[in-house]
Amino acid sequence: MKTSVLLAFSFVLPLIRAQVPHWGPCPEPDVQPGFSLKQFMGRWFEVARLPAQFEKGRCMETNFTLTTGSTIRVVSSEVFKGQTRKIEGTGVIEDMKNPAKLGISYSYVLPYSPYWILATDYTNTALVYSCTDILRLFHVDFAWILSRTRTLPEATILNAKETFVNNHIDVSRMIDTKQEGCEKYL
Repeated sequence: MKTSVLLAFSFVLPLIRAQVPHWGPCPEPDVQPGFSLKQFMGRWFEVARLPAQFEKGRCMETNFTLTTGSTIRVVSSEVFKGQTRKIEGTGVIEDMKNPAKLGISYSYVLPYSPYWILATDYTNTALVYSCTDILRLFHVDFAWILSRTRTLPEATILNAKETFVNNHIDVSRMIDTKQEGCEKYL
């Protein structure tokens, strides 16, 4: 048993280096009540995030398009070393009784990752959280503050961070996303 835990940890460690690992299982934050997937669709800009190994550039944005009543097309882009990089995925409502708990996958061979909408007003901001348990010993989480515009007032960002903290999500390492000079790339 001890060997299998060490072996599993050695495979997982490279995946979490840039992320924010925490001891124990994932928290269970409250999500947006009465969430409307249709209203959430469209273009969202990333204003701030917890560090993520898969996000290295700037000008992060994601466009959500409804394909069926419970499935969405997800196209995320960033500018990295002067080049625009895009990745396409699929999102699904995993439980129709709780539509704010989406799952998103950017590969046919990987399972859906949690993509939970904690709060949104649909027209200005959205707070998104994702967390994966690793053997229930620790978890790796991601958090994003999204906006329909490339910037938000500082007071809005502080309120967003407070919402995460109130849901037992550590955002002390959250970083601002650089959104300057993006128009020439996207």
